[in-house]
Amino acid sequence: MNPSIIAQLIDILHINPYSLFFRSLGDLSNLENQVIHIRSDVGLDQDVFNVPTSPQVAAIWVENEDADQLRGQDIYVFSHSGGSHIVQYYFGCYDPLQYPLLFPLGDTGWHQGIQRVNRGSTLTSNKTTRSIDPHRSISAEELLRREHRALNRRRKDPIVSCREYYCYKLQIRENVRSILLLSGRLLQQFVVDMYVEIETSRLDYFRSKQQHIRSELYQGIVDTITLGETDASNVGKRIILPSSFIGGPRDMRKRYMEAMALVQRYGKPDIFLTMTCNPNWQEISNELRLHEESQNRPDLVARVFRAKLEELKDRLFKQQIFGKVSAYVYVIEHQKRGLPHAHFLIILQRNWKLYAPESFDEIVSA
Repeated sequence: MNPSIIAQLIDILHINPYSLFFRSLGDLSNLENQVIHIRSDVGLDQDVFNVPTSPQVAAIWVENEDADQLRGQDIYVFSHSGGSHIVQYYFGCYDPLQYPLLFPLGDTGWHQGIQRVNRGSTLTSNKTTRSIDPHRSISAEELLRREHRALNRRRKDPIVSCREYYCYKLQIRENVRSILLLSGRLLQQFVVDMYVEIETSRLDYFRSKQQHIRSELYQGIVDTITLGETDASNVGKRIILPSSFIGGPRDMRKRYMEAMALVQRYGKPDIFLTMTCNPNWQEISNELRLHEESQNRPDLVARVFRAKLEELKDRLFKQQIFGKVSAYVYVIEHQKRGLPHAHFLIILQRNWKLYAPESFDEIVSA
């Protein structure tokens, strides 16, 4: 807590439009009547649910079939007039209010009104990408009204998705010092929070498009009775996730059935190969700045791992270092430390299968 740094931050936040709109706790006249809630369960075993010692940041995704008990992000802002507002994840002011140190000048984050600019075209007006400009608002109420108008208007032009926007923000560019990529553990929290934001936007999309997914094929009463359900209280409308939702139950079952179809057609896998990520890879360490740790650069680690994975696939299936391959399937998983690793199941062609111990010794080294 360097006093000079704190003084500089205070000077910067004096020109932050959100600090002009929303008061802080120090401006409240009756602080003795204010209550700060820390959500915790005292019934949990403190020896098990203790404070983590790992330097990595993670999020806990709670699944609850009761939609009435679902709780979203907890960002509440209070205006000088005494009113309170809930800031949704799709508001442009979500990012600068949640991370004022990353957006000290009040830059607008992702919202659903950002229009896509085609390649080769020039951006003639700043209004296209900053349709919600906090500097042009005179009050918090007006700013939030603009957020709702940007959300409810009919959009004919293609817009930038949540995932595309944050891919752009996390891009590494030459001769550009991004404050986001230099923020250490705060970058970890930002990335985890934005991942939850992307998944929430996808879930909201499918929740609002249920009539186009033909969900009646899955949740009809006739189908329920056919499955043997006799309790009427268990029959109700559920949100159906199609196979296009990555990580959903139908997506996982589809991938599993495709893998089983490959085994049925080409036989059992011959090679089970695992590729792990090493944070001490030279490609990662060379890009780190002074006093910077690899755990605080998940974007860099993921990019290097992706490049090495593509190189491995080229050696396996184009250079055929293990022989000619009939079929293969692989999955990328993440360890608790956040490091990715990949598992391959490889089915070789008949003339290249491994039968003798000498054949295994040619491809396995210890």
